[in-house]
Parts: sequence; C-alpha cells; structure tokens
Amino acid sequence: MSDDAKQGVRTRLEVAGNAPNWIVAVANLRAVIAECAHGWADVEIVDLLTDPERRSRDGVSMTPMLVKLEPSPVRLVLGSLRDRRFLLTVLALHEPPRE
Repeated sequence: MSDDAKQGVRTRLEVAGNAPNWIVAVANLRAVIAECAHGWADVEIVDLLTDPERRSRDGVSMTPMLVKLEPSPVRLVLGSLRDRRFLLTVLALHEPPRE
C-alpha cells in the first residue's frame, strides 16, 4: 500500500444540540470517510451546547462547522456537508476506484 493510501484524516465537527442540519452533516461526513479514507480517520464531534467554552476557544461563529485538522492545511467548512465532491476536496480524499 502506498503512503498516500495510508494517510488518514483528522476532523472536528462543531455542532449545537440536535439540530437537523448537524445530524445530516454527521451522516454525510461519516459516509465519505467510510468510503474514501483508506487509512485512519478521527472524527471528533463537539456539542457546543454541552461545552459552551469551546465556541470562543475554537472561534466558532456558525454551526455545523467542520474543521479538517490533518492532513494540513487546516480547512473550515460550514453547513450540512451535502456537496460530496467539495467535501472530498476539503478532506484531501479521493473516490474509491469503480470496479
């Protein structure tokens, strides 16, 4: 397996309570990672309603907000993560080959 195939992705998804848009964002993120992350994947979900200090510490202005931490550079994405192609680009992942 090449080094690129082993590379992982580390993300943090900042959410607020059980809002429908963040539930969709979690599902979309997990689906893309399950299908396209050919190494390790770390997804931290932070509920800002239960940890309000994180909002100012992490600089969150809107939710849901995805922060791609690794591989660098750090990228921020707002919204429900419905655009699969854009999400793949931000996470530096690729579609699996079709058989």
